[in-house]
Amino acid sequence: MAETFDTLTAVTALERFGEGSLSPEALVDDCLGRIARDNPKVNAFTCVNEVEARRLAEKSAQRWQAGAPLGPLDGIPVTIKDLTLTKGLPTRLGSTTTAPDGPWEVDAPISRHLRNAGAIVIGKTTSPEFGWKGVTDNPLHGITRNPWKIELTPGGSSGGAAAASALNLGLLHQGSDAGGSIRIPCSFTGTFGIKPTFGWVPQWPASAMSTLSHLGPITRTVTDSALMLNVMAQPDPRDGYSGNPRGPNWLTPPPVDLRGWRIAFSANLGYVEVAPDIAQRVEEAVAHLEELGATVERVDPGFSDPLRTYNKLWFAGATQALEKLDEQQQAALDPGFLDIARRGQDVSLSDYLAARRERSELTAHMAAFHQQYDLLVTPTMPIAPFAAGHNVPPGGAYRDWMDWTPFSYPFNLTQQPAASLPCGLDSQGLPVGLHLVADKYQDLKVLQAAQLLERYLPLLTPPSLA
Repeated sequence: MAETFDTLTAVTALERFGEGSLSPEALVDDCLGRIARDNPKVNAFTCVNEVEARRLAEKSAQRWQAGAPLGPLDGIPVTIKDLTLTKGLPTRLGSTTTAPDGPWEVDAPISRHLRNAGAIVIGKTTSPEFGWKGVTDNPLHGITRNPWKIELTPGGSSGGAAAASALNLGLLHQGSDAGGSIRIPCSFTGTFGIKPTFGWVPQWPASAMSTLSHLGPITRTVTDSALMLNVMAQPDPRDGYSGNPRGPNWLTPPPVDLRGWRIAFSANLGYVEVAPDIAQRVEEAVAHLEELGATVERVDPGFSDPLRTYNKLWFAGATQALEKLDEQQQAALDPGFLDIARRGQDVSLSDYLAARRERSELTAHMAAFHQQYDLLVTPTMPIAPFAAGHNVPPGGAYRDWMDWTPFSYPFNLTQQPAASLPCGLDSQGLPVGLHLVADKYQDLKVLQAAQLLERYLPLLTPPSLA
């Protein structure tokens, strides 16, 4: 029986390439076979780069055989989100308003950095239209589904990347996050993802959501995300916001334990209602932090829900996208996106500037909070995955997707590093995420705590889709 790689990590794959026990050709062939088998059930891909991936895998195998890999990801199959420009592959933004024939002649910084490192782009993954919401469906490609239970949503907006990661359809996956779009689907699919401090990972073209939007990895393990960040988080002069910062060595090993760390655990931020079974899994994961030697204090960060502030900025960003479209194109949009974009037209300049001031005040508040605490830990999501094809849980009291994602968007306002680490299953057998947040530029604290915690927690693998 042929070897399969449905739980193989990128770190292990690279080790095996080096020792000659695995070839990039075998790995890519296996990934493509499982995409053909599983993707029709979850709809995680907008396109599959089959012919080019096989050609690149052959070239990679030749380099490994010669002992001269191109870069730190040579031969590793990766995916790129449909919002990110990728030379030779369509970037449709999940929208029928985009041109189907491109031309697709340029790589965004992430796509270029991954390719320069030898990674093989195996396909593009789904997003809601313009990445506008916390679930993944769009007028162009339809509904993306959760591999744990296909009747449910994987979350969004990086839902295709998270679903592909959960099934290991490719080993490294690019996501983006302007309000939780990496962390929401990671929590719903049992994968790991981090939104790095704003600016570490270059972004071009600039997001309509401006400095709310972060780019980062989605993977099955923390170390694979660190490996990917070492490639993604390189300067690019096209990014007009970041100023070409140079980040840390993301693969810096964690300490032996967390003795000396002070960690704040907020079960609900002081205002969120959390499902009891989710709260229980999170409590159990937090107990492991204490076993690792950290001092854990139950304390809320001390801010009220910044939803109104966030919405003013988010809706105004959506309006920018709307203004580029004619009436016929606007009529073809996802009705929910059209609604928030039109609501953004009602945000006055005075309201917008007030929201920016409130954002800066929250950022300063959290900077002061982290003078006392190395990390803030919360649940990632207060609810379980719900029916696919809906923006909010059916029959509930929510109006907008932001209403059920209260733990994620505050930290887009503050631009802090924040990650979702799978910490077990709820009473329905669905994944639960633990949310780890650090001060700006202290991303290694998030990664290192997650790496240590990961040793105590089960690797979550979806049940068979057969």
